[in-house]
Amino acid sequence: MNVSTTRPSGLLTFTLHAHLPYVVNHGTWPHGMEWLHEAAAETYLPLLRVLGNLERDGIALNCNLNLSPILLEQLAHPVFKAEFPKYVERKIVAAREDEAFFTTTGETHYAETARFWHRFFTDALDDFNALGGDIIKGFRHFNDAGLIEIITCGATHGYMPLLGTDESVRAQVRTAVNAHIRHIGKPPKGMWAPECGYRPAGFWNYPVPNADGSPALPGFDRIGVEQALSESDIEFFFVDTHLVEESARIPSPYDLLHGSVAGRIDEPFTYNENRRLYQPYYVDGPYDKRYATTIFPRDPRTGVQVWSGDSGYPGDGSYLDFHKKRWPGGHRYWRVTGPRVDMGDKEPYYPQEAAERVKGHASHFVHLVWQALQGGFNDSIPPVLCSPFDAELFGHWWFEGPMWLEAVARVLHDYPMGLELASCTQYLEQYPRAGFIAMHEGSWGAEGTNHVWMNPDTSWTYTHIYPAEIYTRDVCTSGKWKDGGLGERIVKQLCRELLLLESSDWQFLITTGAARDYAELRFETHSDQFNDVKSIWQGFEATGSITPEQEERLTAIELRDSIFVDIDPSFWVAGARQVRDSGRNPEDRASQTVPPAGDAAKHPPIHDVSATEVLKFRANA
Repeated sequence: MNVSTTRPSGLLTFTLHAHLPYVVNHGTWPHGMEWLHEAAAETYLPLLRVLGNLERDGIALNCNLNLSPILLEQLAHPVFKAEFPKYVERKIVAAREDEAFFTTTGETHYAETARFWHRFFTDALDDFNALGGDIIKGFRHFNDAGLIEIITCGATHGYMPLLGTDESVRAQVRTAVNAHIRHIGKPPKGMWAPECGYRPAGFWNYPVPNADGSPALPGFDRIGVEQALSESDIEFFFVDTHLVEESARIPSPYDLLHGSVAGRIDEPFTYNENRRLYQPYYVDGPYDKRYATTIFPRDPRTGVQVWSGDSGYPGDGSYLDFHKKRWPGGHRYWRVTGPRVDMGDKEPYYPQEAAERVKGHASHFVHLVWQALQGGFNDSIPPVLCSPFDAELFGHWWFEGPMWLEAVARVLHDYPMGLELASCTQYLEQYPRAGFIAMHEGSWGAEGTNHVWMNPDTSWTYTHIYPAEIYTRDVCTSGKWKDGGLGERIVKQLCRELLLLESSDWQFLITTGAARDYAELRFETHSDQFNDVKSIWQGFEATGSITPEQEERLTAIELRDSIFVDIDPSFWVAGARQVRDSGRNPEDRASQTVPPAGDAAKHPPIHDVSATEVLKFRANA
């Protein structure tokens, strides 16, 4: 199901970033597999229900859904498939026990809410079983039907601005593409750059020394994110507002999640000054412009309504409170009630009342999108508003979130107002980019910089990551692993441990304090396992064999971190890059950049505009 053939006045594109760090075989509760079970029951399966409801009624959400490669690996893992039903059954039993307790105490409303949870988790188990335990298959159906577009992410969510070698950046992308094809059945056209992190090409120095005391390598000219993505045939990705908009810093989504809202969000909105946020751009840089990669900027104003736990929709008093739970079952029976209400003062949750609030908030959101884009309704190229969010915000953090997404889609379908939902690919297939843009380094994290991932609390992790990246490149470049046997097996596991070491989740959890002890333990675990595999490789390289003890250790690490079965060490060979064989006609792609006749003043031909000029470009000024 595609965008209407009738030209819309404006378009809305949702992007949902579904990702969890690798937790299989690394703990259960409170940190570990519990995270994956919660996300599956409260976000992924409810999203599938929403998509099914919409499909039944001939409506397409047309969102860009990123299923990160490491999440796909976990959803397909036999340990998850075996353990998830047990988790859900525990939740069902807990709901029954809660119902019995509340019935005994005469708290009839809480007893009814317990029955609500019993139905919710029973539905989750029924849906999981109907899919044969294959959640990925459910999403693949909607992708194949053209109702959503599944895109990819860095293989293990490595934060690309801080990775220490070009080969590591490329390997994160190339491994991701291979995993996507294996799980989804076709190459991805888009990518969620982890943490919306962007770095341009240019000279870079290692910011920290090596943990082992060896001298850091000298600085070097590194590639930009756009080149790594372009080489792997990725057509688009997303950046935060401030990389396109040169005005005041927009608050991070993670700031908003904790209730912080900057004043400028509430200032009057002038479309003509902000058209630049509602159009895609080719990214400038020293790479093959015939295959230029496109960026979509994040819209900040509508995002506040969904991200903010203070002034946004999730903070509404009728919605389910995330934090207050009844133990031991962990079910929630209370509503938000009001801003900063103490836990002891939370009032009972009424699901039907919350469902009614969803409808109003969906209509309000559509109105905000209409307000944001109405100034461009008569433009020859319709504006597009990009709303990116963590997928787990919907259902897990904001329980009513999936219902809200469905309600937004229904409002846009039932009340024609010139707005339509579209995936990024659908937009790019019909409309040209605004030009080339040159961007500085940044992210959607706090301060818009690398600070969340590189700060006094996390810099020690990079003292281990950088030498590991360089060692892996050296081993893979030597070619000695290409024996089709034990040597290849050892180096493949070396690459897996490096990918897990590079996950940006560890630094994020350390910085935010959300699960600092677990994140530090996980990083140290993968660092130790990398060094163990490194030692095994060095012994094999010297003797052509390994000891029984080394064989046992290698097998244990492989069983624990059995990800990316088709991992390819050649991705880490010095200078290795994807050889393009997309079949795309560069001339056809270039033709998309030519604006309609008579509109050149608003949309200059991109091949005649310098990067500096486009950065200052005002489409409707």
